[in-house]
Amino acid sequence: MKPDLPYRNRVEAGRFLAAALGGYKSRPEVVVLGLTRGGVPVAAEVARALHAPLDVVVVRKLGAPFEPELAMGAIAGHGSEVLDEELIRTFGIARKDVDAIIAKERAEVERRERLYRASQPPLDLKQRTAILVDDGLATGSTMLAAVAFARKRSAQRIVLAVPVASRQAVEKLRGKVDECIVLAMPEPFFAVGEWYSNFLPVSDTEVIKLLQANAVTAVPA
Repeated sequence: MKPDLPYRNRVEAGRFLAAALGGYKSRPEVVVLGLTRGGVPVAAEVARALHAPLDVVVVRKLGAPFEPELAMGAIAGHGSEVLDEELIRTFGIARKDVDAIIAKERAEVERRERLYRASQPPLDLKQRTAILVDDGLATGSTMLAAVAFARKRSAQRIVLAVPVASRQAVEKLRGKVDECIVLAMPEPFFAVGEWYSNFLPVSDTEVIKLLQANAVTAVPA
């Protein structure tokens, strides 16, 4: 069933997305990974419906020094990073400035990894199907980093799944994954939040609670 935009909230979006992913239900090789932080409530609904374990991909946008909202790339755990080299060259951003921002955001990734996981290791992705879920894609930078993360951790198959995205982001990512499931690509597209009635920020506490609620099934393979 095609959703009517805007979604009420991330939970509703997750339920629509879960319906589109029904073919993955109860498959033992499937792992659902929510991009922090906004993707985790969506991913939790997907994991619940598919009877799959839930984990997180901690991602951070790399904002340009002169305009933090302008993404010059993104990083994720396990040393994964993607850089928009063309943008960096176009704006003449010095490599030392890029490296400084990467170091700052890497520290935040590590902090959140420790906070969310506590003493639990991340799920093993080797030879598994990783469904990467976010609440939406505007530029696609953070999802690119999440894809790199899943590839580095030897996922056998990577499925991108989002409730809403810009066509530009989907075209950027389609060839990087094994399957691309996007429920809506409205135009014009300015920001993910415009396609949700409730788009309140997701807290660290909420992420932890959602992971704990899934802990019965979310165990390392």
